[in-house]
Amino acid sequence: MSEDHDPGGDPAPPASVPRRTRRSRRAFLNTLGGAAAALLALDVLEQLAAAPATTASGATASGPPLPAPTEADLLLRMQGDLRRALARPAHLRRWAMAIDLRRCIGCHACTIACVAENKLPPGVVYRPVLEEEIGTYPNVSRRFLPRPCMQCENPPCVPVCPVGATYRRPDGIVAMNYDQCIGCRYCITACPYGARTFDFGRTYTETTPTGAPALVGRASAEGYERAPAREYTQRRPREEGASPIGNVRKCHFCVHRIEAGLLPACVTTCVGRATFFGDASDPDSLIAQVIARPNTMRLKEDLGTKPRVYYLL
Repeated sequence: MSEDHDPGGDPAPPASVPRRTRRSRRAFLNTLGGAAAALLALDVLEQLAAAPATTASGATASGPPLPAPTEADLLLRMQGDLRRALARPAHLRRWAMAIDLRRCIGCHACTIACVAENKLPPGVVYRPVLEEEIGTYPNVSRRFLPRPCMQCENPPCVPVCPVGATYRRPDGIVAMNYDQCIGCRYCITACPYGARTFDFGRTYTETTPTGAPALVGRASAEGYERAPAREYTQRRPREEGASPIGNVRKCHFCVHRIEAGLLPACVTTCVGRATFFGDASDPDSLIAQVIARPNTMRLKEDLGTKPRVYYLL
């Protein structure tokens, strides 16, 4: 077979064409083809960018628009809003959270981030994601509802506490005083959102085999689980007979992060940028603009609790 034959490729050029010329021509054609493909891809991307955002039903989304490449990321904007709010007195702040249910994909990244940030034990979850299947088989889909503590302006959990362990801070966050809590769990019953859980002192490694091969790994994992969390800017190791074991626990908007100038862990971890946070009393903040939209709602508003967690529909 002639060395000029190229199966599946271009016909072989006449033998009179120098081999070096053939190579340079082929390289030029390959380069030209790659450039054409790149221009075609760029044209498609520009068309997609120009098209209006739509929901799963095909309707144009009415939520906060995604930032253009030249604009600051939503997290960076909320970070700036947070630092501006911290420069004001605590009683003038009104921390609020909004969750865009159209953007939530049910990945549970916020739940895991919260567990890791606060070193939560089994059975203690501050931000579960509730799931619901809708439709009629086979035309079914799922929708998701992240449910942190609502941080109510009129919290029903506060007046039922017999020792004042549950209280509302000047900035509106409903917090727990672990040293004051006696574990009566009245607040769990009073909360209409199921946002409170009890720390029974369990660990994820309590059922791990204690044989020699697993002994080192279990000791390391137990050390991590017993390490002090940073809740309420305190450092409390989880030890038997000491708080927070035997106390009621709840979401607190990661107040230890807020006071350090950081956004709550669930906000920074949301892959779909579905969670917004900031000072709602600041009209220039992103959160104030988001919750002012007509497609927002709050859970069980008829109870008069005035939640500070909003949902975008």
